[in-house]
Amino acid sequence: MQEPISITAISSISPLGKSLDDAWKNYQNNQDCISEKSFGNEHTLVAEIPQDAKKEIESLRKSDPKYKSLDDTVLFAIYASRKAIKHAHWNGSDNFGINIGSSRGATQLFETYHKDFLEKNKAKTLSSPTTTLGNISSWVAHDLQTQGPEISHSITCSTALHAMLNGIAWVSSGMCDKFLVGGSEAPLTPFTIAQMKALKIYSKGKLNTESFPCQALNLEKKQNTMILGEGASMACLEAGKKDNAIALIKGFGYATEILEHNISISSDAQCFQKSMQMALGNLNPDDVDAIVMHAPGTIKGDLSEYEAIKKIFCNKTPSLTTNKWKVGHSFGASGMLSIEMAILMLQHQKFITVPFSKFQKSPNSINNILVNAVGFGGNAVSILLSK
Repeated sequence: MQEPISITAISSISPLGKSLDDAWKNYQNNQDCISEKSFGNEHTLVAEIPQDAKKEIESLRKSDPKYKSLDDTVLFAIYASRKAIKHAHWNGSDNFGINIGSSRGATQLFETYHKDFLEKNKAKTLSSPTTTLGNISSWVAHDLQTQGPEISHSITCSTALHAMLNGIAWVSSGMCDKFLVGGSEAPLTPFTIAQMKALKIYSKGKLNTESFPCQALNLEKKQNTMILGEGASMACLEAGKKDNAIALIKGFGYATEILEHNISISSDAQCFQKSMQMALGNLNPDDVDAIVMHAPGTIKGDLSEYEAIKKIFCNKTPSLTTNKWKVGHSFGASGMLSIEMAILMLQHQKFITVPFSKFQKSPNSINNILVNAVGFGGNAVSILLSK
């Protein structure tokens, strides 16, 4: 990168809570945020936002008659976006850009509307406008009263970091001074859960029988352990080194693998090798202190990313971590929650560990962190952050 990009604020609503303080507090313990949720006659492990956060979302839903018909993906995004721009001291009149993505979009509304259609053979009036992906950024722009460019997209599980790439491009080009980027996901719905189980990647663990039902970053596991989570996370980007920056984006990388299967990724994650190498630029790999891995908790997904890391950091593997054992995999929002985790480690100069992982060496200091995300089909992004 010719000039660094400042992250001047980040905010989220997730199983960790509804503030950075909540998130940091919950990262200090070895307890996961996973519970059981009933879908029909079946109980499934999920990571939900906590009850106090749910109350905040319901209050937001009732605050405006127009918001009553919105999906949780939109309400999560509005909630996190409001907090982010407040912390960054932005105003709607700044006309900043917005890029908020989602892997699945309005899953609950879509399933509800489709069920109603099958029963009545007629679609409800709002079934289309409230279920489009563009719905998220458009409503956030409406809520924040800003008139900058609005972008929504889905690049599966790397969506939020692709939003960050877009924000970097717009700000670096001079087309926009500020960009709000992030991802939002509310995938804890019957059909979405059924899809993941059909792929045979979902955890079969049960509460009280295993200490950690999601074994993300356990490279010796014998079965897939992915668990879905929900939430949203937003970051404010500005060009150059700002006095109020909470972290700097020093590099970025991206790559896509040639598909061999709908969810394929090579055994040594060539997409990650390329994205990490690009993000490093001229930085000596030995200077990377930690990597927040994508590590979804699947056998092949975790191991292939680790093999890619070994090839890029052959002399000195950085400290490795992930948050999915604790908060589940929130699809399109997961990358920005990983960015938040990295920023918290930079701010507090404390490494967040995975309690059952063998890669828990803590760095002496934390100056440079690499964050990875990848989606179905090998759409990888790597972001290099520094103090």
